Order: sequence, then C-alpha cells, then structure tokens
Amino acid sequence: MNFTWRSEADPPEFHISPCGWLRIALRGSAIFALILIGAVASLVLRLVEQPLYGLNRPWTPYVTQAVCRAFFRILGLRREVIGTPMTSAGAVVSNHVSWLDIFALNACKRVYFVSKSEVAGWPGIGALARLTGTVFIARDPKQARTQTDVFEARLLAGHKLLFFPEGSSTDGMRVLSFKSTLFQAFFSEHLKHDIQVQPVSVVYVAPPDQDPRFYGWWGDMDFGSHLLRVLAVRRQGRVRIVYHSPAKVEEFGNRKTLAAWAESRVRTGMPETCQGQ
Repeated sequence: MNFTWRSEADPPEFHISPCGWLRIALRGSAIFALILIGAVASLVLRLVEQPLYGLNRPWTPYVTQAVCRAFFRILGLRREVIGTPMTSAGAVVSNHVSWLDIFALNACKRVYFVSKSEVAGWPGIGALARLTGTVFIARDPKQARTQTDVFEARLLAGHKLLFFPEGSSTDGMRVLSFKSTLFQAFFSEHLKHDIQVQPVSVVYVAPPDQDPRFYGWWGDMDFGSHLLRVLAVRRQGRVRIVYHSPAKVEEFGNRKTLAAWAESRVRTGMPETCQGQ
C-alpha cells in the first residue's frame, strides 16, 4: 500500500513573474543539457563497465556526482555539509523532503538509491534511475526474500544504498516515524557483522521572503509546477546535509531498534521547529 503524507495547510503560493520565466528558460536549458551530457557519458561508460565489472561501478558514480554538483551551481542553491560520509560498506538513511534530496545526497557521496518499483516506469526519470544504479523494490511482502537477496548482492559488492524510511516526502517541517521494513535485510547473516548504517538529516532553508516550506514536495503537488517554482525564484536558499556517526548493524537486536535509533539521530540534526511528526 502506498503512503503519501499530506498537510492540513495549503501548499505555499508562488507567482511566476516575466523575469521568473526567463530564469526558468536559462536555468532549465542549462540543467537539461547537463543531465543529457551526464546520461550519455554514463551510458557509454556503462557499456564498458558492466561486462568488465558486473555489479561494481568504478566509473559511472563519479559522473552522477559531478552532474549533481553542477546542478546546484546552475540553480544557485547553496549546499552545506556537516559531518563525514562513511567510507565503509553499508546503508545511508535520511529524512525525505523533496526530489531535490536525490541531487543533494548524490552530490555529497556516491550512493545508490532504493526506490519504489513504480518509479522505474516514469518517463525519463525511470530511465535515469536505472542508468544510475537505483535499486527498485515492490511493496509486496511476497517479494521480501527476493529483495533481501538484491540488497545483499549490492551491499556485498561495496555499494552504499540510500533510502528514505519515512516512506513519503514532507514539507520539510517535520520528521515522520521511520518504517522498519527495509532495515530487516541488513540483519542477514551475510551482512549484519560487516555493514554499517549512517543516518543523515537533510534541512532546507527557503529563499528570502518565501514560505519556509518552499522546497518541500508532498501530497498531491505535481512535479512540473514544483520544478518551475524552484527554477523561477530569483534568490535561492540553501540545503544543509548533516552526516551523523554510523553504527554497525550487529549492535542492534532487531530492525525496529535500528530504525528507532536512526530516526532519533536524524531528528537531532533538524532545527527545533522541525522535530515534530
């Protein structure tokens, strides 16, 4: 069953001025060209990388990271990184505010996202997700064993998997309770003694004179209008990515205690006004 967080308050209003449309054209064209170049480069490299290295990806993640960093420079959205991304094998878990999280977290560290299977079928986005090594999962208990096997293969290959345990994006003003289902895969005998989990807090600061929820993407908000709003604003805000100390999976008794610990760490990186559910 899909879960989409909805707010009782209306989404923030934003009116696009003539100058805003010009910014949309300029920034949008540059970002489109950037993503196209990155996709072609990744595709060409993957044609060589896949037969030589299989699951391992020694080259293409660098392309993804470079594209995401350039994306923020074009957009003018400042990034602030606190803490140190882990270097060992394992998983990264974060709160989820917006589609921008994917760029923000990829710009900081070479990771592979875990996403719902529906995303694979989205026009354009699905193809990019597959190209960058996204792990797609079906929300079907009958496939739990298969998904655990996929997680094991990717983690044992040294990949860092990143997922959003809230199960939905929000307005950025809160952290939802973490769902523990995906944490179960880390307790396999092949993994729990070797891998770590690192919690990450993602915090957006809205542009001057804009609603604090400006970058949040939730409920029935459509991607197109949200993208236009982000491209149109004259002065961008900033995003702060806080990396908390990782912990070994074997230190926890079960998936629920691990999920609760990760959630509490993510909350410590949020402003006081954003720590509620």
